[in-house]
Amino acid sequence: MTMDRTALIQAFHFRHACKRFDPERKIAAEDFDTLMEVARLSPSSFGFEPWRFLVLQDAGLREALRAVTWGGQGQLPSASHVVAILARRDMRWDGEYLGRHMREVKGLDEAAVAARRDRIRGFQQNDFRLLDHHDGLFEWSCRQTYIALANMMTAAALLGIDSCPMEGFNRREAEAVLARHGLIDRKVWGLSVLVAFGYRVYPAPAKTRWPREALVQWVGPGG
Repeated sequence: MTMDRTALIQAFHFRHACKRFDPERKIAAEDFDTLMEVARLSPSSFGFEPWRFLVLQDAGLREALRAVTWGGQGQLPSASHVVAILARRDMRWDGEYLGRHMREVKGLDEAAVAARRDRIRGFQQNDFRLLDHHDGLFEWSCRQTYIALANMMTAAALLGIDSCPMEGFNRREAEAVLARHGLIDRKVWGLSVLVAFGYRVYPAPAKTRWPREALVQWVGPGG
């Protein structure tokens, strides 16, 4: 598989955090389906897929979220599509979800499941010490959702679709909105991030970044 390098870099220059979308322009179903497939195929730690993607097309629900999302005032009412990316809270090494995933998705037998659990226990307890902190496992899940988020935004840019990731919300209150609408069990799921997709109204500002020399350090041959 090959891709034109220039087109790839151009997509990253095209992408910006679009604060207001054209409400009259809607993303074609096949294009949005592609974004969802990119999300589904994204990598995750141990391949455990600790996420769920809620496509929020109900105007009333968006308005309820807007009341607790200070960073989405322009995006929520105008975007063609809004996705709430949920992260799992039940990712403990000996939990039901990991066992079910290993058996039903990975197709592992019981001996392999037991061995994998032991490896994950060491990772969670010792390597990253995820069990030492309240919500440590949830934050681990959230970090992984950002892989899917980035892939979706890059794919969108390659398709000429604008996007905006949104962290500017009160998590407790936003989760309460989703729970009131019957969309999440807060014991299992938490809201990691929101992302809006659509088509820009205004031109993108010039891209500003540190120069590569300030960010990239080669250790050993190369460069």
